[in-house]
Amino acid sequence: MPKKLLSPEAARDFLVRRFNNQHQNWLAGEGAWPLPISLGIPTQKDITEDVSAVREWSAAWQSRTGPGEVVFEDRQFAQLGRHRLPVSLSLPDAAAVAACVGQLRRWQVANQRLQQMLDRWPSMNRRALASRFDVLADYSVADFERLMALLAWLEANPASGLYLRQLPVEGVDTKWLEKRTGLMAGLLRSLREVAEDDDGDFHRLFGLRKPAHRVRMRILCPVLRRAVGGLCDIEAPAGELASLPIAPKTVVIVENLETGLALPDVPDAVAILRLGNAVSVLGLLPWLRDAKVVYWGDIDTHGFAILERARRAVPQLQSVLMDEATLLSHRPLWVQESTQCPNAPLAALTPEERLVYDNLRANSWGQRVRLEQERLGWAEAVRTLAQALDGDVPAEGVPVPVASRGDAANPVLVTDNRQATT
Repeated sequence: MPKKLLSPEAARDFLVRRFNNQHQNWLAGEGAWPLPISLGIPTQKDITEDVSAVREWSAAWQSRTGPGEVVFEDRQFAQLGRHRLPVSLSLPDAAAVAACVGQLRRWQVANQRLQQMLDRWPSMNRRALASRFDVLADYSVADFERLMALLAWLEANPASGLYLRQLPVEGVDTKWLEKRTGLMAGLLRSLREVAEDDDGDFHRLFGLRKPAHRVRMRILCPVLRRAVGGLCDIEAPAGELASLPIAPKTVVIVENLETGLALPDVPDAVAILRLGNAVSVLGLLPWLRDAKVVYWGDIDTHGFAILERARRAVPQLQSVLMDEATLLSHRPLWVQESTQCPNAPLAALTPEERLVYDNLRANSWGQRVRLEQERLGWAEAVRTLAQALDGDVPAEGVPVPVASRGDAANPVLVTDNRQATT
């Protein structure tokens, strides 16, 4: 059969591709109907060279059953006379296309549910709903009822202040909603006609209470430990740590959990571990305000973004082991960032820090260069850290700040960790 002639099977393949590409647009009410599909027109040469193939093609369309109309026309050929041939297949609407490709049931369910939601919430964006075709078409009856009930409850209670676990919606539990926060957030934004949230905080969007961010810290000073019942390693909500009866003179913030756990005792010092992108919670700790605060993180673009965020929370914060000299002297230990931090002003960085960040962003030293905190030799790192804390290192490698000799300038150690890679 000539390649230009479209068989019923080839027409179906074409409609499968068209449905897959356009079903969301069609559900949104777009598309021109009817949809014509040209079947090709055989020439006299085509017929004379392979008359049986053309006859089979024409017979296949004559016997075709199913949605749509096959349009036939009489064609006059100089040597072969008049023949009645199929010229096009016309589909009246999206439902007909769906039926042709075995998707009618899904189409009908999606269309019915979309209309149900628009009837309930006329202000919702039809295109936004249509983009959730798979949800509308494939959710079980129970899950779709839960979705509708939850959306109605959130609409009626925009600032409930409840924890997710407390939502009084039948069938909606923590696991069910946690798997669908993106879906529910998109539907709620459409309902409220608000733009996409920059921070993606679904708790705020839903008006729910967000679990307090937990901060892990180590009290490195034996004297300070006695003030909290002898505890050294503490993890609690930042608001609760803020009320601790301590007044450390030095705080160290480190990127890696194991690094923070390995830090030795230091008089009047505290270490804060594994904060990562949540470093802004440092601003909730009043006993940091008069302390010397040192930040030690990875040398990569995300590390400097975290450093900048930490300094906005604690203006007196100083960085250590995040300079160009440290980076270039450890070239054999470099790895690559999977993705770089998007370029940003990072106004709280010092000129020296900003220069390293800019060179990392520009790949001046190589593609997506990264020096992870935990790759540095421990003895060298502790020695440098001790110097930043105005102390020295005894033979056994334990930093002894000047504060231990009665000086008032005692430091606080804070350690931060986006994702420990030990």
